Amino acid sequence: MKGFLFGLGIGIGLGVLFAPMSGEEARGRLSDTANDLADSARESIEQGRGRVQRGVESIRQTAQSAIKQGKSAVSEVRPTGTESNL
Repeated sequence: MKGFLFGLGIGIGLGVLFAPMSGEEARGRLSDTANDLADSARESIEQGRGRVQRGVESIRQTAQSAIKQGKSAVSEVRPTGTESNL
């Protein structure tokens, strides 16, 4: 994704620079395009951050569930009132 955005920015920048328009107009369009690309990159980063946070939370919940199941299985196997060396 990063490479695509970089290539897109280079392509747009070159297209704007070689287009038949005034320097001021070209700089304005280039600036607008750069701002749009920066906004798009920020949005992609935020989406990625959200996906990572959801993944971490899912892993945490799965681990907590596995721990509960493990403790339950151990308590079922271990006789009540018996000392354990674990």
